[in-house]
Amino acid sequence: MHPAEAAKPLIKFNHCKKYIYSFSVPQCCPLCQQVMSSRKLEEAPVSISNPFTNGHQEKCSFLLRPTQGTFLRDYDGRSDLHVGITNTNGVVYNYTMHGVQRDEAGWEQSVSIPLLQPGMYGLMDQWDKYLEDFSTSGAWLPQRYEEDHHNCYSYTLTFINCVLTTEGKGQLDKGEFTEKYVVPRTRKASKYITLYRGIQEHGFYVTDCPEEETNPPEGSGVC
Repeated sequence: MHPAEAAKPLIKFNHCKKYIYSFSVPQCCPLCQQVMSSRKLEEAPVSISNPFTNGHQEKCSFLLRPTQGTFLRDYDGRSDLHVGITNTNGVVYNYTMHGVQRDEAGWEQSVSIPLLQPGMYGLMDQWDKYLEDFSTSGAWLPQRYEEDHHNCYSYTLTFINCVLTTEGKGQLDKGEFTEKYVVPRTRKASKYITLYRGIQEHGFYVTDCPEEETNPPEGSGVC
């Protein structure tokens, strides 16, 4: 696996009736070559938030990354994705054909979904024990692994549903979890990758009427 590429900050500014994206604000507009000036508030540059995070710095979270390589360098929108769950120390538990792995590295560029609501300290105190006990169950032995039906996603969603049951909450099926929690973040990540690679190739990226970058609600957990 390639080491995670440190993402440069993305800037968006308005000029020539276009939205222009770059890694920094140029002295001159790349379209009309006029000196840049932000006389109007709507022309002032704004920073585009990075949808990727170092998963090993996330507690009690669902993580998503390409099975091979990294999002910014390698992901093509169709590549296989791998998922896992962090404990309170950022160790990523994930299920593969070799059984449950406990990764302390390799998830430095991930999409992260917090699983706990703010203030759920009681559950956080039990999280590591729940995750370890769940992972040592016979269901997740290497020989039980099936790429399409009993895989990393099965492992993570089953654990999330176990926690939801403990909390007296309803279960989530794969489609509901994916649509509600995963798709909004992966859609945002795909837009970011398109912008990032366009700037890398041409020095800037131009759009007519781009959709506004929206962030999933921060701090809201699944459980």
